[in-house]
Amino acid sequence: MPHFFFNKKLILLLVGMVFLVALISFSLRDRTNATLPEQIIKDTVGVAQSIVAKPANYITGIFNDIDSLLNTYEENKRLKARLDDFAVVQAEASDLKLENEKFRELLDKSESLKAFNPIQATVIARNPDQWEEKITLDKGSSHGVEKNMAVMTAKGLVGKITLVTPFTSEVELLYTNNPNYRVSAMVLGDKAAYGLIEGFDEERNRLIMKRIDSSLTVKKGQQVVSSGLGGIFPKGVPIGEITEVSTDDFGLTKMAYVKPSADFSILDHVVIAKRTSTVIDGSDGTASNEDLTHPPEANEEEAK
Repeated sequence: MPHFFFNKKLILLLVGMVFLVALISFSLRDRTNATLPEQIIKDTVGVAQSIVAKPANYITGIFNDIDSLLNTYEENKRLKARLDDFAVVQAEASDLKLENEKFRELLDKSESLKAFNPIQATVIARNPDQWEEKITLDKGSSHGVEKNMAVMTAKGLVGKITLVTPFTSEVELLYTNNPNYRVSAMVLGDKAAYGLIEGFDEERNRLIMKRIDSSLTVKKGQQVVSSGLGGIFPKGVPIGEITEVSTDDFGLTKMAYVKPSADFSILDHVVIAKRTSTVIDGSDGTASNEDLTHPPEANEEEAK
């Protein structure tokens, strides 16, 4: 009897093993459709996974978003700091480029000052009450600056030194209304026309060139430069461009309105022309009746 039960258990074990092998083989073979039990199990597991996964993914997403926001905030701070640095560097580069261009122009201009030693200077003050009349420079007598020296920028004549201290100097600009301030000038053309820059027309915002010989042709668009006849200003320094021509009150000479070449609203770097020869005291010649509208050669011929 015990032997019978032992054989029965062995048979059941063998049948079970065969069934298990058959089930495994059936599950592993390639099939396009799942059986009903498989479908039920898969759907049940899928629904459970979905229920668990959605909240987990939502929470994970929130933490990821927070982490991204923190990273974005830090990155934004770094970028802003770099932008600020870039803005500073860009401003410094632009300023250096502008100064470099101005110094290049000044150096080019200084080469043409044959009878003058250029002294580079910087504008350090400008009185609001005399904005169009005077500026203060950072060079004085200790740097070789003297009264009546001409002052210019790379674009044109600015004025002359009127007051000197050991470390500063004051410049009276061409825009001044000083009646004794005169600059001997000439109009460039086929035949040069000489005259004097005397005064400033506030309504037109133009310099006034007077005492031009009425027999000479002077017209709009012609360039006006310093003649060098007065002994203070170098010859050939640009003063401006003629915008209008008329006659004086008596109709004996011509008068022209001149738009300055130099920009008087923005003055920072200038050149002081230190003359190597003797400088004549006065406003490009004294405020006397000395004739500065004709070159010396013409005066000699007239004397003969």
